[in-house]
Amino acid sequence: MRVAIPVHPVDEKLPLPRLIPLAVQHVLVMYAGAVAVPLIVGRALRLSPEDVAFLISADLFACGLATLVQCYGVAWSGIRLPVMMGVTFASLGPILSMAAAPEVGLLGIFGSVIAAGIFGILVAPFVSRLLPFFPPVVTGTIILVIGISLMRVGINWAGGGQPTMTRMVDGAPGAFPNPNYGQLQGLGIALFVLVTILCLLKWGQGFVKNVAVLLGIVAGSVLAASLGLMHFEKVGTAGWFDVVMPFHFGVPQFHLIPIVTMCIVMVVVMIESLGMFLALGEMTGKRITQDDLTRGLRADGVGTFLGGIFNTFPYTSFSQNVGLVGVTGVRSRWVTVAGGVIMLILGLLPKMAALVEAVPQVVLGGAGLVMFGMVAATGARILTAVDFKTNSGNLFVVAVSVGFGMIPLVAPSFFKNLPHDLHPLMESGILLAAIVAVVLNAFFNGLESAEEAAAKAASAAATADHA
Repeated sequence: MRVAIPVHPVDEKLPLPRLIPLAVQHVLVMYAGAVAVPLIVGRALRLSPEDVAFLISADLFACGLATLVQCYGVAWSGIRLPVMMGVTFASLGPILSMAAAPEVGLLGIFGSVIAAGIFGILVAPFVSRLLPFFPPVVTGTIILVIGISLMRVGINWAGGGQPTMTRMVDGAPGAFPNPNYGQLQGLGIALFVLVTILCLLKWGQGFVKNVAVLLGIVAGSVLAASLGLMHFEKVGTAGWFDVVMPFHFGVPQFHLIPIVTMCIVMVVVMIESLGMFLALGEMTGKRITQDDLTRGLRADGVGTFLGGIFNTFPYTSFSQNVGLVGVTGVRSRWVTVAGGVIMLILGLLPKMAALVEAVPQVVLGGAGLVMFGMVAATGARILTAVDFKTNSGNLFVVAVSVGFGMIPLVAPSFFKNLPHDLHPLMESGILLAAIVAVVLNAFFNGLESAEEAAAKAASAAATADHA
């Protein structure tokens, strides 16, 4: 008589009537964050609405691919835990700096993403050894600076774009005040979205509370459409089905400084993923080995490499979906496998991307204040696990690192006299904060053992996801 081998809850295959709603929930929880980066980058580069819609489709498609690699797994990649992959906000600051450099542009961004993906694949077995360089005081500071840096984007969205706009006058570009910036109607819509989200977070229950940001955007879009501020012509002309082709915008270009910058971002992202994997292992009751961590980190590299090929950006495990595992108690990775398939399908529906692109900036602004503020709050929560009372050196690590991170925000021309090739690196407050935090932590605190660092990373990630 055969003895049935018990299946771990992570590998349990759920019936379709239960599997599909749970997968849709994972997609909805991450959807607003997933489409935010291509929206921001596309509008920063002043791409046409059609091109922005394509970036969104490409992002959704690549999200699905990266998720399947991570949670379904291939021979040498994927941690096979309930993980949803999405574009990391940590890459947004450097990407926007590259977008502002005419010699880099979109093709240079894609080239740096491809190179960073290859770099991530190669260094995955060694990244866990870097964990002692990134204790909670460092990762919390970096994530805090990411959120603060992104708030500028959310605030300008709420205002209706950039305060100034560029127009050609007599063949030369000139800067002029944006007449639509700060108009009361737009500010009112942004406030309405913000209040709607906050009300749903306070009084919503379960699933409604989990998708409060998405519901706030939908409510704001309905209000904007009723006021004649949201237009659907592009949605009507968009096709029902299209294939996301690699290298849609042309052959990627490779520039040294952007590549180095993106590789540094990749290391930061992989360290963050390491903490999330360890926390997820504790949440699901699955023992995580060194080989598992290597496979998971390698999947971050594979996802980023695929992102560059399919016209999008670096990928990482989304922390809100890790938190959802804790909230629902559903540990099966097949739920996120189904979620990855749904993301693939959404990426092949241009009408969906065109609808997202049609959402006015003021609507996104109200949601952006919440989304980007939550990134900063996550960093602050991680820092609550740091000993500031008996170790004053940690205070200086945070204080000086945040100060360096603010330089590009408050004084954009601070580094103007440095060599031009260094500008994409020095104009990223996130990378400045990361470098300074690592150096100061080593100076004040030295380096812990890998085991101590892993325990602290798991504790900090669990705190961030459950708080």
